[in-house]
Amino acid sequence: MSVKSMNDLFIHSLRDVYSAEKQILKALPKMIKEIKSDELKRAFETHLAETEGQITRLEKVFESCHSSIRGTKCEAIEGIIHEAQEMMDDVEDEEVLDAAILSSSQAVEHYEIARYGTLVAWADELGLKEASSLLKQTLEEEKNADRTLSNIAKARINPMARQPGLI
Repeated sequence: MSVKSMNDLFIHSLRDVYSAEKQILKALPKMIKEIKSDELKRAFETHLAETEGQITRLEKVFESCHSSIRGTKCEAIEGIIHEAQEMMDDVEDEEVLDAAILSSSQAVEHYEIARYGTLVAWADELGLKEASSLLKQTLEEEKNADRTLSNIAKARINPMARQPGLI
């Protein structure tokens, strides 16, 4: 896609994040399968359902902008997911594995927070009120997911990884 205007840049970035969400949707079940902590597993399952809703919301944003619904391969998320898979393959201790998976997931969340924050600002600048509203909903979900993961990491996962069997 040739980017000649702010609107083109918005659509290009929208396609990037759409691809990211699709990749995340595919990766989450694999991560959930490896998680040992029930609390962390529930958080990932919740976020899996949210991701499905976020994809639907992005499709509504495309429609509101009169743009075709398609992704542009998100290399950043592909790299984070690849790195997470490598780490999951290398870590032997269950508690440490949960910490590694959580850490990788937060890298994904931080990328998404940055992307959605930018898309909201651009939608506002372009006067795309419906798009902005939909994107803000997703941004808040991503921030909440990150807070939830941070709380789980501090309260349970990191102490357990540091000293298996502590909690």
